[in-house]
Amino acid sequence: MTRRTKIIASIGPASDDPRVLKGLIQSGMDIARINLSHESLELALERYHRIRAVAAEVGRPVGILADLPGPKVRLGKLPGDGVLLVDGQEFLVTPGTDPSTAEVFQVDYEDLLTDIHEGDQLVFGDGAVQVQSLGRQGDHLRVRVNHGGHLTGRPGIHIPSDRLRIATPTPEDLRFLDAFVEVGIDMIALSFVRSAHDVRRVGTEPAPRGPMVVAKIETRAAVQNLASIVEVADAVMVARGDLGSEFPIEELPHLQKEIIRRCIAAGRPVITATQMLESMIHSPSPTRAEASDVANAVFDGSSTVMLSGETAIGDDPEHVVDVMSRIAARADEKFDYAGWPALLASLQLATGDSAESRVTNAVTSAAQRAASEIGAAAILCISQSGFTVRSVARFRPKAKILGFSSDPRTVAQLTMSWGTTPYLLEAAGNADELTDEAISLAKRMGEIHTGDLVVVVGGSRFSKGRVTDTVRVIEVP
Repeated sequence: MTRRTKIIASIGPASDDPRVLKGLIQSGMDIARINLSHESLELALERYHRIRAVAAEVGRPVGILADLPGPKVRLGKLPGDGVLLVDGQEFLVTPGTDPSTAEVFQVDYEDLLTDIHEGDQLVFGDGAVQVQSLGRQGDHLRVRVNHGGHLTGRPGIHIPSDRLRIATPTPEDLRFLDAFVEVGIDMIALSFVRSAHDVRRVGTEPAPRGPMVVAKIETRAAVQNLASIVEVADAVMVARGDLGSEFPIEELPHLQKEIIRRCIAAGRPVITATQMLESMIHSPSPTRAEASDVANAVFDGSSTVMLSGETAIGDDPEHVVDVMSRIAARADEKFDYAGWPALLASLQLATGDSAESRVTNAVTSAAQRAASEIGAAAILCISQSGFTVRSVARFRPKAKILGFSSDPRTVAQLTMSWGTTPYLLEAAGNADELTDEAISLAKRMGEIHTGDLVVVVGGSRFSKGRVTDTVRVIEVP
């Protein structure tokens, strides 16, 4: 069985070279992430075009995700190789954008002294360092280190979401967004989402005419408003860094499972992210706990798992992707395919109120059951928008999913859909003609063979809009 769970790799200084990008694709990268928190617009756009060129050279669809900065509060650049903070040490933090020193950390949040109170816990660098506020001291805030560590560059500082007074998306987000929409970005990730209104404020055209909007769940408010956020977002990311700062750490694994299941029940791809193989930034092998973390994310039902610093600044980005690919592929083999549909049924699949949604849910459910009962070689989904493919993928069928569309943007966006190999149909036509072309293409690519039974799902000539109303079982001629 080929790997079903998709991999996102963050691109940075360690992986910018075209040869490394080619190696990442060949090692298993399905989606390249451009983290806009650390880039100028000019550099980010150069990176985008470089990824597109390498993917075209390799001849494989690779999605590109632009991760907007959001209202991320960061320290001013730390000196040299960074600063080592030890337990019990006290130092000052102050609002400002100048470089930090070992004694005074600059924080790019002008309301810092107003919003942080004595006794508050602050977290730097996704949990690397934890400090406690001792209260205001003139134009500074004095803090004491409760859990020390080494900080470098411009690490983020977590301010509780119910205190943060910066709206999402920010003006900088919208500036990045406009530029990337213009060049045809496939997906954008929206940071620090707190409500469905934050997602609506992005204002792009619906996918596939516009990019897929990925809502990052990293605040307490987002968890409380999860149902409405999932309804308006195209996909969701479980951003475990800030989420682990908003909730007690013992709650994080349970939140991860709950978010994943709700997203899949609604037909939304879901990404599990943050510190998945972090030790491999410098180590040639992951810890045993990290390997288990990746496998458990697969068992939970994640559509996609994400690498951050491991591939952006790590010593061997290609090797990291290869390791994650092997761990995910092995976990995919042991996934509970038989039990998954029953689990989804217990979660009450989000079918929507419209007749079209109810029909699509019934037909895609039937496709999964038919494929299972006849041992189908593949499920062929013919979909202009990708909606049919994502509807089938939420059932996690054991048969491989082949997603066909005549829209290149849809093909790129399907790189995020679990278990799906996307293909571009070169010509349009009626349902029968598209089916014939899809079967022919799948045979040429070695996906299916003469005599195989396949399940074909799509719309008929009677269907309108995003409705999937036809499922057929075909013996491949």
